[in-house]
Amino acid sequence: MNGLVDRFGRTGFAALTSLIWALPMAAWAGSFDLSPIDKTAYPRVALAIGVVMLIVWLVVLTRLGRVPVSPRQRRFDLSQMSSTEKRWTLAFFAFLTGLIAWLNGAATVDWAPLASALRDGKTGLGLLAGGLLAFLLAMLAGVWISWRKASAAFQRRRHAQLRP
Repeated sequence: MNGLVDRFGRTGFAALTSLIWALPMAAWAGSFDLSPIDKTAYPRVALAIGVVMLIVWLVVLTRLGRVPVSPRQRRFDLSQMSSTEKRWTLAFFAFLTGLIAWLNGAATVDWAPLASALRDGKTGLGLLAGGLLAFLLAMLAGVWISWRKASAAFQRRRHAQLRP
């Protein structure tokens, strides 16, 4: 644990290790929608695993403050970030969350009714499809732009520290 905290910093370590509970919770959310239809899905199992791992993660976080960290620049260390870097990093994660939400919805929806309605020329569903496509493109562009801006802000911070 000490090596990972030193490598990624406290914030990066907390974000990375949050996957131990976030992935089972995502599995629970995905299987919960399918459970009434597909009786082979077990959403309660994924929920139980996610809750247990959330508790484990919270225990790990309580001990995180006592882990020594060497003083150096880290990409996702909130205490070292400039306000511009924090803002663009927050924008990146917001757009990334929107993109993941779109992909999750796209993976769990039956697209056949929409495709047949579009072939029949129904205007309302065409507008819906256009809106979904616009949302996807906006999320992709937002992820790309905000990551570039956050990376540029990090490079400015890193180069400012190198100069005496």
